[in-house]
Amino acid sequence: MFHLRYFVAVAEELNFSAAARRLHMATSPLSQRIRDLERELDHRLFDRDTHSVTLTPAGEALLPIAQEVLEQINSIPWRLREVTRSGRTTMFVGIPPGLHPRLSELVDTLAERVSRRCELLRWPGSSKALTIGVREGRLPLALARLPISDPALDQLPAISERLAAVVPADQFAGRDSVALADLADLSFIVAPKEISAAYFEQLDRELCERGIKKRIKLTDTGYAGVAQVISSGMAFYFSILDTESPMHRYAMENTKVLPFTDFEPRLDTVLIWRHDRASGGDLDELVEAAREVFADPLHV
Repeated sequence: MFHLRYFVAVAEELNFSAAARRLHMATSPLSQRIRDLERELDHRLFDRDTHSVTLTPAGEALLPIAQEVLEQINSIPWRLREVTRSGRTTMFVGIPPGLHPRLSELVDTLAERVSRRCELLRWPGSSKALTIGVREGRLPLALARLPISDPALDQLPAISERLAAVVPADQFAGRDSVALADLADLSFIVAPKEISAAYFEQLDRELCERGIKKRIKLTDTGYAGVAQVISSGMAFYFSILDTESPMHRYAMENTKVLPFTDFEPRLDTVLIWRHDRASGGDLDELVEAAREVFADPLHV
């Protein structure tokens, strides 16, 4: 089971270092466990070189099998809870950073709606960590940023938020909007993966295609650190345009949020849960209530 977990992590990340961080272990023992699995199965599962990791045909065949096995293993705790449950229980909904207050109100509404059945509490984390928590059965529900492509998870649109450019205020004094070409002399900040949504990787590629080539890669910092680099005049980043968003709390004296005139990126957030837990499983009532509460996705 552990070897399958190691394999799935590497197969999904296609990067041994990222998979090791996800598994809270060092890269070297992870590589050894993968080699052990390859010897046991008598098949090479990955093609590896200094620049990339790809699945072999055997690895591609094993991935859905391993995911299915792990889904069954991960379902054991909630299936046992379902059988032995008595009275009101406590459940958690995953909450990503910078949750819009109107979406937060809907979470409160859901908690009230299901209060007779369970106490619904909040569990903070990055979208990636929350998605893994739902898949592994540790979280029944989570709000997470798209893209999410896990076939084991169902999604319900929750909110779509327009993104804007965060720029040095002194360089854009008197401006109420910005075009992509205006940012060519600034570096786009590649924020640490711990705080950056996967969608920002797509934005990074799109910016490169549109001629924004300069990059500053940050490590071991949060949103305040990103704002600090922007205020110094070297770089720009994205944030939520809507002033109600809590992301505006990270603004600094020499930063400014401007909408684009020729670009309209959006950050979409969905409510996710495991399909098998809502199809005759322990989350039927909770998911039914969530579908009612989140029936009309927010658009800001």
